[in-house]
Amino acid sequence: MDAPTPRTRVKRLGKRAHYDADTVHGILDATPICNVGYVFNGTPYVTPTLQWREGSHIYWHGSSASRMLEACEDAEVCMTVSIIDGFVMARSAFNHSCNYRSVMVFGTARKVTDIAEKEARLRTFTNGLWPGRWEMLRQMTTQELKATTVLSLALDEASAKVRTGPPGDDEADHALPIWAGVIPVRQQVLEPVDDPHLLPGLRPPAHVTDFKFG
Repeated sequence: MDAPTPRTRVKRLGKRAHYDADTVHGILDATPICNVGYVFNGTPYVTPTLQWREGSHIYWHGSSASRMLEACEDAEVCMTVSIIDGFVMARSAFNHSCNYRSVMVFGTARKVTDIAEKEARLRTFTNGLWPGRWEMLRQMTTQELKATTVLSLALDEASAKVRTGPPGDDEADHALPIWAGVIPVRQQVLEPVDDPHLLPGLRPPAHVTDFKFG
């Protein structure tokens, strides 16, 4: 993955490109939210979903009746992940930007067909977000596992693009009496809200109260 392929090579502002596994994996692990691009009956679609990484593969799941999962199985897809870290305010409209971390992955999506592996992948996904959650839940039924599809995508063709730092204003604009800088952005996790059907006296566990990502 350290060497870009024709599809993953960043052509615009190549100095922001990263092809190493550490950078790509770090961004994928920082947020579960992704977008999957695919073609269904000749029409292009992009569907938001949640992803998780295990080693050199990423996974996502959904209903076995999902049009997206049906179209992606054994097909070429493009998955993207992006995180906004700040709005970059320059002294000209042209030089405004964002600080961000992003990943783009190309490849053929494969269906996880083994039931035991599928359950293991879903357990990793759940515990990856909320450690210990899977073990305290009711076990999935055979029908629930059957109704769930898990797809995998190798990280053989992946690239990251990252921007950090202050505005890139023209030297001459530095003398203008205009504020410039960065408005930092972060995702915020709020206090958990109890389900109205919760049994009396139950309190959220630590993996809920301590939950964070980003």
